[in-house]
Amino acid sequence: MKTKKQLSLLITLLLLLVSTSTTFAQKYRTETDLLGDLKVPADAYYGAQGARGMENFQISGQYINDYPDFMKAWGMVKLAAARANTDVGKMPADMLKLIEPACQELIDGNYLDQFKLDLYQGGAGTSTNMIANEVLANIALVKAGYKKGDYDKISPNDQLNMSQSTNDAYPTSLKITMLMHNDKLIAQLKLLIKSFRKLGNDNIDIVKMGRTEFQDAVPMTVGQEFHSFAAMLEWDVTNIEFASKSLTVINMGGTAIGTGLNAPKGYETSIVKHIRDISGFDLKNADDLIAATSSLQGFVVYSSALKTLATTLSKISNDLIILSSGPRNGIFEINLPARQPGSSIMPGKVNPVIAELMAFVSYRVLGNDVTVSIAASDGDLQLNAYEPVVGLSIFESQKLLINTMKTFREQCIDGITINEEVHKRNMETTIGIVTALNPILGHHVGDELAKESMKTGKGILELVREKKLLTEKQIKEIMSPKNMTGLDKSKYKK
Repeated sequence: MKTKKQLSLLITLLLLLVSTSTTFAQKYRTETDLLGDLKVPADAYYGAQGARGMENFQISGQYINDYPDFMKAWGMVKLAAARANTDVGKMPADMLKLIEPACQELIDGNYLDQFKLDLYQGGAGTSTNMIANEVLANIALVKAGYKKGDYDKISPNDQLNMSQSTNDAYPTSLKITMLMHNDKLIAQLKLLIKSFRKLGNDNIDIVKMGRTEFQDAVPMTVGQEFHSFAAMLEWDVTNIEFASKSLTVINMGGTAIGTGLNAPKGYETSIVKHIRDISGFDLKNADDLIAATSSLQGFVVYSSALKTLATTLSKISNDLIILSSGPRNGIFEINLPARQPGSSIMPGKVNPVIAELMAFVSYRVLGNDVTVSIAASDGDLQLNAYEPVVGLSIFESQKLLINTMKTFREQCIDGITINEEVHKRNMETTIGIVTALNPILGHHVGDELAKESMKTGKGILELVREKKLLTEKQIKEIMSPKNMTGLDKSKYKK
């Protein structure tokens, strides 16, 4: 026989369980897809297929919404598709009015939290396409006064995916995203070039020793060296701008394999026009949509241009590390800004951490290009299922380059100073300037001077004066920056 107190406690527990059960039921809605029923969080705008993708692909901790422009691109593609379907009479105008505001939400950068889907995914991007379709459908439903999941009113497949396939919508969204990223990358690259040009102009008359194979070669100026870095990067601007044109060729209207199955007549032309107007990029469809659906050539071309930029940035970074080596037992021609203590054990040590970072990131970009190349070469038959790894590799390369070039410029390049006394001492003692004396003294005399300089430790100019081989006036003329380095200031950009 239970006491009243025990019964009261039991009733309280039962009520609590009922309350908890009711609350639990209110937090989820049930959706149905090919594989059956699935509970989806009630407040989620994604549906069953988005939820399955999140459950299946818990791989990297990197998500598609880590790249907000990617979500914007999906909004653009889906908006263009809806408008094109309306143009050709397949989608009713009142349905377009429901879908347009939802697409604009993504274009405006909203609802990013709904896309916590891992970048690493199988299925050639189907999960990404479907989560975009579901989120857009549910945004449109809520705006229209319906409940999430009322897909008989607005369907992720029938309306949001109308006349499309993942196989044309996904690569097109990737390319639009990359073009948006590319604009930011070029902007940062040009700012970096400007910084090198300034260093070049500020130090154009400081004579230094050029080096080949780590040996003294012939004179140049500090400014010429910095201008050469700027020129290398300007070549990369040209190369990237050319390569980015490969991203403007899309395959919308090709649907599953490029044949255009389920896309009505006129749709292919209409969607390219709309997607061009919405995105602002000069996009065009490939002349062979089957080839464009099967091949990832455009991505390979663009990734290769990023790789080339990375090799340039790595070369420049490592040159700066060498030139700043020391401070007492290295070359020590320049000073890189001190950004942090360099050692846990060696007092006073400061490392070139920002230049190292730029090189570090460059190596990652090189590796990403290898991934792109392998993935593009292994795609089978009419579709390359490895597009997601190609997309994430290029996205990462772009993001790393944009952010690191900014840091490289602000935290390193703009703070470089020149050790003029080191350059002056080097020019007085190096045997390298003997080459500049060749036209007057001849190669044989130059060889003898070089050998004696090495043997005695005396500088070339010291020996020239000692042997009275040249007058002071001749030495001054020969040693002028213009005569020694071929300096022509007019050819350098301000």
